[in-house]
Amino acid sequence: TRIVQERSVQPFESSARLAEVVRDAIPAPARRTGGHPAKRTFQALRIEVNGELAALEGAIPAALGALAVGGRIVVMSYHSLEDHIVKSALVQGATSTTPQDLPVELPGHGPQLRLLTRGAERASETEMLMNPRSAPARLRAAERIAEAPAA
Repeated sequence: TRIVQERSVQPFESSARLAEVVRDAIPAPARRTGGHPAKRTFQALRIEVNGELAALEGAIPAALGALAVGGRIVVMSYHSLEDHIVKSALVQGATSTTPQDLPVELPGHGPQLRLLTRGAERASETEMLMNPRSAPARLRAAERIAEAPAA
């Protein structure tokens, strides 16, 4: 709301002014951690302007659809919003669609993917020391074990 208030007084003509408004809107104790307070604001703007999440939501199913049996997919995400999209798609593919109360797996309803990582792989302490930007990165992988059912 602070950004909207400031914008109604005078349009933003520089990113420095926006960064200043964001910094001033955050309580002092919260400003002491996590780098510059406007970092996440600019990240959110970039993600929205570039349509990054929408692109990922389309790319993951397309990649999985092109994956042959025995093929593997490896995806690296750089923040929690991306990781949630990747995780959801891979877990959905690795889950049976047979109703839980049936005693046997229905043909064509078994998992299509096998997860190759237990959760998400993260950078090691050594990697993070050598490359601090690797800290938020998460890697997930899966292998196609069955053909996708015809749509």
